[in-house]
Amino acid sequence: ASRSKTMRVESAIATFLFLTIGKSHAFSHGSGAFTRRYETARTMAETADTIEPLRIGTRGSPLALAQAYETRRRLQEEFPELRAEGAIEICVLKTQGDMILDKSLMELGGKGLFTKELDTALLGNEVDICVHSMKDVPTWLPEGTILPCTLPREDTNDAFIHKDGSVKSIEELPDGSVIGTASLRRQAQLLAKNPTLKCVNFRGNVQTRLRKLDDGVVDATLLAIAGLKRMNMDGCATAVLDWDEMLPAVAQGAIGIQCREGDERSLMYIQALNHPGTKACVDCERAFLEALDGNCKTPIAGQARLIEGKLVFRGLIAMPDGSVKYETTAEGTSDDAAAIGRKAGEELKAEAGDKFFEMMVEMSPQQVLGQITK
Repeated sequence: ASRSKTMRVESAIATFLFLTIGKSHAFSHGSGAFTRRYETARTMAETADTIEPLRIGTRGSPLALAQAYETRRRLQEEFPELRAEGAIEICVLKTQGDMILDKSLMELGGKGLFTKELDTALLGNEVDICVHSMKDVPTWLPEGTILPCTLPREDTNDAFIHKDGSVKSIEELPDGSVIGTASLRRQAQLLAKNPTLKCVNFRGNVQTRLRKLDDGVVDATLLAIAGLKRMNMDGCATAVLDWDEMLPAVAQGAIGIQCREGDERSLMYIQALNHPGTKACVDCERAFLEALDGNCKTPIAGQARLIEGKLVFRGLIAMPDGSVKYETTAEGTSDDAAAIGRKAGEELKAEAGDKFFEMMVEMSPQQVLGQITK
């Protein structure tokens, strides 16, 4: 037992050194931050027999649980001490967005609907970390929390799913087809292609939406291919849409992990999982969204990717009925990711003009929906 405990101590300290190598500018030997991290690693290892479990907060949808399980798997691969039974707990929380399904996200108030209860549990020390679909996370975080980790990103594109697979693309949809989607971003881009399409509110988890599609409630729907892949359901996609067909949402396909500020134990664990390339792209996209002061009344799309070491960004805003659309592109280094996104958002905001955004603010949800379903 003594030998096993010694091995745990050595493993934890080795992990600590691995995480801080290459970050000497932030954790130079002898610095306060270095010392705190080192002591955290040693204390965790030496008290491993009595250590509290790492509690992962998540929503209860099949997709959210798949993402929480993926996080658990990655943690256990990185940290042997987390492989023991009970070392990690999955804590399921219901959010307002999960409970009210008969209204659009816009009518319910937009961003934060899938994160508020998780934030509360985190700040109340009911959980240690929270796993989020990054596209659901507001551009501001509650005071006392940080989001330092983004997992490697899945395919970010949207999937087009037709009720019987006979229609292979958006362009092939007959005039007047009914499309199920709760996303104004998707609605605006669909109606820009074909104003005769009718978009209807289509909420619920992935399985619920696909069941409605099978029941003939709508002719087709669009879902993020990332979510389908994470649940091994991508075979149901009729087609995967490229960016020219449907520019994805900001942070689509990315999983973020949040913890309390100053929680060195949780921070040490989740920083080991961070994927710098994904985080740079998501930071760029979220800075774009923040510059536009985006809300669920404004159709906004934004995607960044790394191509041959260069960060390339593309963004879009539109009227809900697709009648007006503004687009932008930008590129630079990943070190300047947030600045690139912010500048692109500011430029697009100036191009669209104050009147465009004033109309969005003044519109009631019913007016916006009226434009779409007329």
